[in-house]
Amino acid sequence: MDLRESIRVQTDVAFSLGKHVLSTESNKANLVFSPVSIQVVLGLIAAGSKGATRDQLLSFLKSKSSEQLGSFFSELVSVVFADGSASGGPRLAMANGVWVDKSLSLKPTFKQVVDNSYKAATSAVDFQTKISNLLVHLDLVWLLFFLTYTVAVAGNRLHDPI
Repeated sequence: MDLRESIRVQTDVAFSLGKHVLSTESNKANLVFSPVSIQVVLGLIAAGSKGATRDQLLSFLKSKSSEQLGSFFSELVSVVFADGSASGGPRLAMANGVWVDKSLSLKPTFKQVVDNSYKAATSAVDFQTKISNLLVHLDLVWLLFFLTYTVAVAGNRLHDPI
């Protein structure tokens, strides 16, 4: 599948996600979500899955293989999330990560996909005794994401005439 076709297919998936979320959640409260973030996480899960789980994820994401998804999301991450602020464009950020209990290890092929295709961080965590440290880390990641977003939005508005 070429890039244009992949974009069309993943846009359809994003609209399906949006339609579902808005139809079930929008009347309950204010809502902000990122279909792209959800798709990236599902693609990452598909890359580490096998059997029926992988098949269901690939079907939902309308993809023939985990490799096809990884290739598309690698392109997406490198183009869409490129820092365009130097030329007056936006700077977008997305925080993705894989946390695995320190007693386990990721398969080298999956770690390669995580690092190279999805540009996500991997961390070994002590889920048994130090879950509170992980929660603090996740809070800091969220704060960093929020600050990066705020600076990117404010930075772009500083250049725009009012």
